[in-house]
Amino acid sequence: MTQRIFITGSSRGIGAEIARLAYKEGYEVIVHGKTDSERLQKLSLELKCQKIIFDLNDKDAVRESVKDLGSLNVLINSAGINISKPFLELDRADWLDIFNTNLFALANLTKEILPNLQSSKGNKCIVNIASVKGFNPTVGRVAYASSKAAVINLTAGLAKELSPLIRVNCIAPGFVSTDMTKETWSNRIQKQVDTILLKRMGKPEEIAETVMFFASNKASYITGQTIFVDGGFTIKND
Repeated sequence: MTQRIFITGSSRGIGAEIARLAYKEGYEVIVHGKTDSERLQKLSLELKCQKIIFDLNDKDAVRESVKDLGSLNVLINSAGINISKPFLELDRADWLDIFNTNLFALANLTKEILPNLQSSKGNKCIVNIASVKGFNPTVGRVAYASSKAAVINLTAGLAKELSPLIRVNCIAPGFVSTDMTKETWSNRIQKQVDTILLKRMGKPEEIAETVMFFASNKASYITGQTIFVDGGFTIKND
């Protein structure tokens, strides 16, 4: 029986690579974007898959979009935003933007889509995308890091509540070469990359490989866990 997978924030970067790998592995893929962008259109044509357009922060749109989605085996919560500012420059709107998208919207979507997962047969799991910053925050990313730390804890809590029917795990990528990292690049970030044990940034497809491992039956005895895919950043050289 074909496994069905839904990936939020899949118009580019890590989300798009997860969708491509899932398609290669034989999943029926459903991609998502906030807008029907040219990138999302091309991806859905490339993968010959369904695309769903809605704003994760719009509760009514979320509910209407997922109610007729049908049964699902895998949910990948990949959508997220980042605001890079020193703590003293962050205002309330910045904090709300980050937490609304990275935590509250993720939690709301997961709640709304649970019936779709519960109605499926076979493997059922959720994989959240957090960040190494949720464990090891850096200067200028305190709000982003706080939201991703919350995602890591949400993962463990959900695993406890949804076991044994649905597994819930988390991926915490390190520095990955995506549009988001290119937009926020600085000499300070380059210095941090230089301290990574593997001496390079990760590739979106390397994150996707780990995500799809968690989604597969190969990880059937793993739940409530966060794995850091960071080239050794969390144990970087002294």
